[in-house]
Amino acid sequence: MKRIAFALALALAAPAAVILPAGPAAAVLPDEMLPDAAQEARARALSKNLRCVVCQNQSIDDSDAPLARDLRVLVREQIAKGRSDNEVRDYVVERYGNFVLLKPPFEGDTLLLWAGPFAVLLLGGAGLIVKLRRRPVMTPDAAPLSEAERAELDRLAGPSS
Repeated sequence: MKRIAFALALALAAPAAVILPAGPAAAVLPDEMLPDAAQEARARALSKNLRCVVCQNQSIDDSDAPLARDLRVLVREQIAKGRSDNEVRDYVVERYGNFVLLKPPFEGDTLLLWAGPFAVLLLGGAGLIVKLRRRPVMTPDAAPLSEAERAELDRLAGPSS
């Protein structure tokens, strides 16, 4: 009886293990980690907000790209030197630009980044409106009746009084 219960539990648990998605694994390697837990926590928090310039939609904390690893090491070196979070972030932005931030600030040089999707949506909507207004209205053309059709119509209508 115990074997049947175990087999049933295993049969029910196995599909769940395959179906349930695993969370993203952090790409931070043990040799990158700082010995001080507080500094490591700061480095992880900063890394989660920095974009991998190779992967583009992943933070450097989640990316396996060699450049992301270099950025993680750079962040940890700056923290080990005693720099504040803002100083480390500014240092990385100075080297790579605002693009390296997963949430770039709303500034003049990032205006296209923030307004671009809305501009594309507005231009697409305007283009659709223009196209629909210029489209000719479809009206059925009234072709004249042939002699056979006129005779059939007269027959169906009956004698006119």
